[in-house]
Amino acid sequence: MAFGSIDEVQAALAGQDYVCGRALATVVFLSLKLGRPLFLEGEAGTGKTEIAKAIAAALGRRMIRLQCYEGLDSASAVYEWNFAEQMIAIRAAEASGGADRDVLKTELFTEEYLIERPLLQAMRPQPGGAPVLLIDELDRTDAPFEAFLLEALSDFQVTIPELGTVKAPEPPIVILTSNRTREVHDALKRRCLYHWVDYPDFEREMEILHARAPEASQALSREVVAFVQKLRTEDLFKKPGVAETIDWAKCLLALDVINLSPAVIADTLGAILKYQDDIQKLEGSEAKRILDEAKAELETV
Repeated sequence: MAFGSIDEVQAALAGQDYVCGRALATVVFLSLKLGRPLFLEGEAGTGKTEIAKAIAAALGRRMIRLQCYEGLDSASAVYEWNFAEQMIAIRAAEASGGADRDVLKTELFTEEYLIERPLLQAMRPQPGGAPVLLIDELDRTDAPFEAFLLEALSDFQVTIPELGTVKAPEPPIVILTSNRTREVHDALKRRCLYHWVDYPDFEREMEILHARAPEASQALSREVVAFVQKLRTEDLFKKPGVAETIDWAKCLLALDVINLSPAVIADTLGAILKYQDDIQKLEGSEAKRILDEAKAELETV
């Protein structure tokens, strides 16, 4: 067991510049202690992927990432054969006159020609202990892949028809994330411990910004966080996440901005809003209105 308590989890993640609330630290602690996969759901940009990176760094483990996408199948996630190298071997055997079909078949489907994808890599022994397997944005895949994943995570093993079954000597630390663009099947969720990663409150977002952009002044950080938090209450197609807060603060620092103004906001909206319709909503007096409301609320914080 890597961490002896929930407080140790928080401290270790803080050491990786990941500000973690107690509820999230608790579910991370339990996931590690019980050896259960951790399913993190929430809006994009709330730090779900970063928690996997922070856990891997804090434990000194390798992180293996399976980035999900529409059309991902089990073969792409587990392994594939290096057909180019196999063809070269076949041509070489033919040229030397040793192209025995049965011998070639045995020689071509060996570890030498195997390209390991994330799930197979995660089943292999790793220096420093079992790796952290991040299955990112699972909601982008489909039901058949979920069913395959359910089986793979139940037994922590995968089968390669030509080579047999590969079973993890030590189960990897599994973290799954979803932006909830669709519902993930209950059967998979039941295998995991679950946590909803929400937008942080003002104080926690200030802590996060201080950890990730420590060069920002307290005054500018307060204005940035207050504005973004106010912006999230607006009717937007895509609300800015914590990642956008950090990016925006770094952009403002690069421009030597000391305080927010409507003109500065208009010039840098592309750092916090990623859709033109949302940007258009903040043109004109809207940015000033939100900024004024944010500053007014700052006086009460």
